[in-house]
Amino acid sequence: MAEGNERCVLIAMDGSEHSDYAFEWYMKNVHRPADKVILLHTPEYHTVVQSPMVMADVTVVTDLMAEEEKKVKHFLENLGQKLKAAGIGGKVKSVGGHPGDVIVHVAKEEGATLIITGTRGMGKLRRTLLGSISDYVIHHSHIPVLVCRHKDHIQKHMQQHQQQQQH
Repeated sequence: MAEGNERCVLIAMDGSEHSDYAFEWYMKNVHRPADKVILLHTPEYHTVVQSPMVMADVTVVTDLMAEEEKKVKHFLENLGQKLKAAGIGGKVKSVGGHPGDVIVHVAKEEGATLIITGTRGMGKLRRTLLGSISDYVIHHSHIPVLVCRHKDHIQKHMQQHQQQQQH
């Protein structure tokens, strides 16, 4: 655990506007100069898994994996630049696996004192079927978790709630 004013903050980053918003919210509302920040990315290889050619040809799979790795490397470099541009001490980390498990495990391993994540604001049915990473992290984390919901999503949910009440 961090001593004194030093905190270790893990911010889950997936390249979405939601994780970017969580980072910006952290910088504006929570950041302290002594914070050590870990920007964590858990790559998911959608292109490889969703390609109809996966079963057909090993070279196709190899090429798709190489392309995904290239995208991940570029994304991680951008995260490093984000830390540098903000003048924050810390590091970028990429760990494969189920995102919720990875976030909780890395936070414990790194001695994080706070986890920050965005949320995509899925509806109840979609969240029930797919599961929510932020829900998983909240329920399994050993430290406080701050879930940043983008203001546009709050307005959308409020409108949906009002429409449901009218029917």
